[in-house]
Amino acid sequence: MSIDQPTQKIPIFPLNTVLFPGGPLSLRIFEPRYLDMVRDCAAQDSEFGVNLIVDGKEAGETPSTVVMGTTARIQDFYTMDDGLLGITAIGVQRYRILKTAVRDNGLLTAEVALVPPAPTQPLKTEHLLLRTLLERLLDSVSEHYNPQPVRLEDADWVGSRLSELLPLDGTTRQMLLELDDPGRRLDRLLEIVPQLQSDQGQD
Repeated sequence: MSIDQPTQKIPIFPLNTVLFPGGPLSLRIFEPRYLDMVRDCAAQDSEFGVNLIVDGKEAGETPSTVVMGTTARIQDFYTMDDGLLGITAIGVQRYRILKTAVRDNGLLTAEVALVPPAPTQPLKTEHLLLRTLLERLLDSVSEHYNPQPVRLEDADWVGSRLSELLPLDGTTRQMLLELDDPGRRLDRLLEIVPQLQSDQGQD
């Protein structure tokens, strides 16, 4: 890790999901610590972090998480059918946790080092099949999943969206998030997709 990476302190929302930059996130907010977090983020126009849980649960005691996560920016608020607060957010930038603290209300906070966004890279010929697969997946979920703008020629964007949409476990998604090279992420997806197809054929 470069010592000159920018750092900042952010609240952390541990979840059983992996958020990628540019990816959508919908949350149901009911715990007081996260209601406070959402209020503060809205008032300060700031972001919160999403980290995959490795030990513990989303609700209750503060769980343990992985080190790499993604900042999220709130885009909309709404009231859910059960009267609870719902929010939609979008992933912004990856980071690595340097140190953590827990507030009196149980909210996890962290000092994080922001990871620079990957430079735009065109798709290689061997990855064009993955773009075709992503187009099909986007067509099938268009009503519920609408990351903008669509960048089907960008290796990082294609790899991130496939990592979100394919039926992967959290450990695999986290591994893909942590890859800094978009080309390597697509290479790994090329290895993973045939196994997914094989597993589906055995169901």
